[in-house]
Amino acid sequence: MTDITLQRSAKGKRAGKKPKGVTLRRVTTSEGDKVTIRAVDAHSPTFGEDFLYVFSKNVEAARRENKRVIGSADGVKKPA
Repeated sequence: MTDITLQRSAKGKRAGKKPKGVTLRRVTTSEGDKVTIRAVDAHSPTFGEDFLYVFSKNVEAARRENKRVIGSADGVKKPA
């Protein structure tokens, strides 16, 4: 039988500072709101890290918006 070795790190990898493969743009919507757009270079050698960074920033923004609108970061209203 083949032995299987599992390695487990203490914490998962987290997105840190902005990678070089990510570009930021501030644009104005038709309503006049300012929005930050993050773009990922698909041909970047660090595409995985770039994508993780952009995804985590989008999740942070969605949680902030949910908290502001309904009072709960996970999108479910807290029972009264």
